[in-house]
Amino acid sequence: MSHVSEVNLTSEQLDKLKIAMAKALEPAAPRKARDANLEALHPQEQAAEEPEWDSKGTTLAKGTYLRIDDDQMAAWLYLAPPDKGQVYEKRELETFLERNGVVKGYHSSNLSAMIKKKVYDREILVAKGAEVKEGKDGWFEYLFTPEEYGVPKIRKDGTVDYSHMSALQNVHKGEKVAIYHYAVNGEDGYTVTGGEMKAKPARDLPPMRGKGILRENEIYYAQCDGKIEVKDGKIDIQNVHEISGDVDMIIGKVEFFGDVIIYGNVESGVVIRAGRNIEIHGTTGAATLFAGGDVILSRGIQGGGKISARGNVFADFIENTTVDSGGTVQSNTILNARISAKDKVITTGKKGAIIGGYTHALKGIEVMTAGNDVEVKTILHCGYEPEEFDKLIETKHKEAEMKAKLSELVETMTEALREKRLRGSATSGATEAKLVQWNKLKDEYFARLDMIEDERERLEKIIDESKGACIKIDGNLYRNVIICLNAEQMFVERNTCFMKYTAQRGIIEGSVIVHN
Repeated sequence: MSHVSEVNLTSEQLDKLKIAMAKALEPAAPRKARDANLEALHPQEQAAEEPEWDSKGTTLAKGTYLRIDDDQMAAWLYLAPPDKGQVYEKRELETFLERNGVVKGYHSSNLSAMIKKKVYDREILVAKGAEVKEGKDGWFEYLFTPEEYGVPKIRKDGTVDYSHMSALQNVHKGEKVAIYHYAVNGEDGYTVTGGEMKAKPARDLPPMRGKGILRENEIYYAQCDGKIEVKDGKIDIQNVHEISGDVDMIIGKVEFFGDVIIYGNVESGVVIRAGRNIEIHGTTGAATLFAGGDVILSRGIQGGGKISARGNVFADFIENTTVDSGGTVQSNTILNARISAKDKVITTGKKGAIIGGYTHALKGIEVMTAGNDVEVKTILHCGYEPEEFDKLIETKHKEAEMKAKLSELVETMTEALREKRLRGSATSGATEAKLVQWNKLKDEYFARLDMIEDERERLEKIIDESKGACIKIDGNLYRNVIICLNAEQMFVERNTCFMKYTAQRGIIEGSVIVHN
């Protein structure tokens, strides 16, 4: 018979026993936690048992860390000093980078320097990504200057000399005019963590088209003598009609499909038509000039002539002349003229004046002086013309009416065709005749609608291009000048200067031009 000894425990001893039993039933602590506890209890024994650094490079000295930039294009290593007697090796640093996700772009010289020179306790660049190197699309190298004009010279008195402007650049048969350079592909980039960044593919251009050129491999040659220019990416070589003397009423008329250059004077009554540009280096009287390109008048025009150009008009002065330009009108002085430009009207030089007449530009007017002391009535107008806006409203009404007619006609034809399918050969001759008539009328309606839509789009383009138009007077503005923007107008009641006028919500607003 066994005997059990009776043990009497106090309440405090009983609580301690319960805690000890609970700990005994807990799962084993992780190794790191155990190691931490061991180190706390026996620091000397722990250091000897598992050092922080070993020759295999599995760990580095405490405090070492790696920082990667947010864009992953650079990595920085902060290296803590090793224990006494220990030396880092390059391979173990690289292993540390790899294990932390840095796999490309190692800065080998920096890694070596950190070890050799013992660079500790500061961040060093150890890896760097490569940016994408964009390629270059194929391109044409022009062996002439593709700009359209030379630069006008500024005289000592501040006026602009247009006599040095020329739209001509001459070439001779057999000359090289352009070389094509093939596309160059770019290089892909990468991040230090191994991410790839693709370069945009480079593209080659199709062979150049044009007139008067011959291609041999990548080189283009002139096939004839003449004027060369680039328009819409095409080289064009055209013949030039040159007149060394004056053009008077005995000659009367000059017509040429290319460029016309006159080195003498042009008398009143002469008519000149050019498919491209007109250049007159002498004086121009009350002549009529039509140009498919630009008009350059080195010594101006006066006496009641007329200029019509699809391109720009450049003149030393314009007096008592009607000018209709598809581009910009630029002159030193404009006197009592009627000017209309699809782009801008600009007066240049020290005076740069517009005095008298009516000057209109769709996109804006820039002038030094407007009007004069005598208070000559001078009208400056930019933006769309009032009649163009009214015409746009009318065109929209016509378009709506035509669409309604067309819709009604199509509905009638659809009903008749449905009846024809049901009746077949029993369809009456009257119905067949009406279908023929209606089909013809439908085509007429569509043709009219196309014309109306084209006109509406043209007017809408004018209205759209006029947005932001303004009148700038960068000098004196005299009384009796009328400022017009779109459908609004304003009379200048007193002399002023340095003003800019714009249209805001249907109201002309003026502001002072400030020069720093």
